[in-house]
Amino acid sequence: MLTRGFYPSTYRGGERSLHPFRELQQIQDEMDRLFHRAYPRATEYPPLNIWSNEEETIVQAELPGYSPDEIDISVVQNTLTLRGERKPDALQQGDTYHRRERRTGRFVRTVELPFEVDNSAVEAESKVGILSIRLPRAEEHKPKKIQVKAS
Repeated sequence: MLTRGFYPSTYRGGERSLHPFRELQQIQDEMDRLFHRAYPRATEYPPLNIWSNEEETIVQAELPGYSPDEIDISVVQNTLTLRGERKPDALQQGDTYHRRERRTGRFVRTVELPFEVDNSAVEAESKVGILSIRLPRAEEHKPKKIQVKAS
């Protein structure tokens, strides 16, 4: 009975029962959440929204603080790759950070698109920290309407 006080427990129906594996899982989930917040996975940066129709795919990436010359966009067949780099701010001598949360360094984000792209017609623009890329579908990959003949 004395050891029960040392282990995590839950109440069920008014009596105490041990669930060490459930509580270990809760601890592991909490640790994963904390580490995920501190060290986001590279595949999650920059965050993207992607949608498409029969004519094109639109990709929007959140890249606040990046200038256009810090972003490289490439398309090969049906694969879009975004690359970029932000250099850390130069501090004056004697300055130290109180808090440093803005991301610096390099990123690479690769996305497979639902069809091949017409590379000659790709357009990209950046407004208010949102990069928008229009990727028109290659002509040979556009859906074609087939006429049914009556006999």
